Amino acid sequence: MTILLPGVGLAAAATVVLLVGAGALSAAGLTTVSPLVLALVLGAVVGSLLGPASAPEAGAARFTARTAPGVAWVSRTVLRAGVVLLGLQLSVPDVLGLGWRGVTVVLVTVAVTFATTLSLGRWLHVPPATGLLVATGFSICGAAAVSAMTGVLERRPAGARDGRAGGPAGLRDDVAAALALVTVYGTVAVLALPWLAGALGLSDRQAGLWLGASVQEVAQVVAAAGTVSSAALATATVAKLARVVLLAPLVAGASVLLARRAALTGAPEPDGTPRRALPVPGFVLGFLAAVAVRSLGLLPTGVLDAAAQVSTVLFVGAMFALGLGVDVPRLARTGRRPLLLGAASAVVVTGTSLAAVLVLVP
Repeated sequence: MTILLPGVGLAAAATVVLLVGAGALSAAGLTTVSPLVLALVLGAVVGSLLGPASAPEAGAARFTARTAPGVAWVSRTVLRAGVVLLGLQLSVPDVLGLGWRGVTVVLVTVAVTFATTLSLGRWLHVPPATGLLVATGFSICGAAAVSAMTGVLERRPAGARDGRAGGPAGLRDDVAAALALVTVYGTVAVLALPWLAGALGLSDRQAGLWLGASVQEVAQVVAAAGTVSSAALATATVAKLARVVLLAPLVAGASVLLARRAALTGAPEPDGTPRRALPVPGFVLGFLAAVAVRSLGLLPTGVLDAAAQVSTVLFVGAMFALGLGVDVPRLARTGRRPLLLGAASAVVVTGTSLAAVLVLVP
């Protein structure tokens, strides 16, 4: 445990700074800026300044080497704990309150966006991990969904990571790209979609469903729907939560598929033992258990509010830890195709949800 303390302490200190900064931005009206994105950016900046453990600067190298075990623990264990607590924010009865039409809008939007983004990623020759993270972030709930899928990708054997060198470092670049795209195109949606809803003459319910089913981040949904009406905001929030409920089956399905592919290729574990099929990740089962607890009303409101805050804290710390390993120069060199993929995914999620709303919701 002692070996983890330097890295955990670094992540904890950064989390405090980030949450204070995010609070200041929120007070200034910049509610679309996710603290998770800020955490990844700060981590990338700090990581670039320190350099890897093999860097020639002896002081930086020693510091990086000392913090590496704790940082790795935060990026894995803390991240998964945050996903579990996220489940306490979701209530199945609230989602069912949308009615079959609203639930269908959400299901169709998520399915079409996820499948189409994956296909477009292959067509654009985007690294498979990047395509999977972008598809998950745009179809479900932005940064939180990217974080959850990251936990699955970390479980892949070392020889099955897109054929790229760098292992975990390559994955951190994929995460950085996905989070950047969610932020950029989600901000565009906040500015453009409320205006388009008015121009199209959508009712409050239609506008709320459209925004909740298409905008990426929860904070972005609140910012966008709040400019329409309070009724639209209420509908958009529930629609957004309905998308988050689908996070568990999506992540579980991806985990099973990746496990089967690893078994077919015979990729070994890092210690050389034969690769076994991965079960559904434990943190996904924990997420589902948390959803059940919330849906049954077993916890008081105060506990649920506290859990939501703790979940945010855990996500921020985990994103900072992941950011420490981001290779900024490589990310900048390979950013064009992911940018196109993000634009295409944004068009797909917006167009699909709008079409579903116009067809199904009077």
